[in-house]
Amino acid sequence: MNLQYTDLLDNSFHPASRVWIYQSSRLFGMSEALRLEEQLEQFTSDWKSHGTPVKATGYLFFGQFIVLIADETASGVSGCSTDGSVRFIKDIEQQYKVMLFDRTALALVVKDKIQVLPMAQLGYSLENGFISPDTLYFNNTVLNLAELREKWIIPLKDSWLARRFPVLQTS
Repeated sequence: MNLQYTDLLDNSFHPASRVWIYQSSRLFGMSEALRLEEQLEQFTSDWKSHGTPVKATGYLFFGQFIVLIADETASGVSGCSTDGSVRFIKDIEQQYKVMLFDRTALALVVKDKIQVLPMAQLGYSLENGFISPDTLYFNNTVLNLAELREKWIIPLKDSWLARRFPVLQTS
């Protein structure tokens, strides 16, 4: 599986640009993905904060992750504009019948495919060898563009999950 995505990111955005990642409960179909990319383009081009346009962009990566980026060096993102982005994502959930706010669903690369695993099954999957500490994990907790570039797809053992699951900690 080709996990290259950083070359697709707009280099005109400051590394500190805010990032929001929404992981879909399922892969979007091709026609859905094309329509969704148009909706992302429309939303980000119209996104405003207190009437001022937000320098923003949106991506659909791997057919399953919606990524919104706002460059706050150009204009700040207020609570109201953040609320607007959440409403947009909730509309996407309704329109496509997907879940985008489930933070207990973990996306991992298993057998060269993205697999979504409930967090409650992580320990069992590790103990039984279905995954390992080196299994790649989509760390959707990244906060800015620099972290998106460097810390989004990382081994489980390097993620925040290592603190919760001692079996991930290597000696």
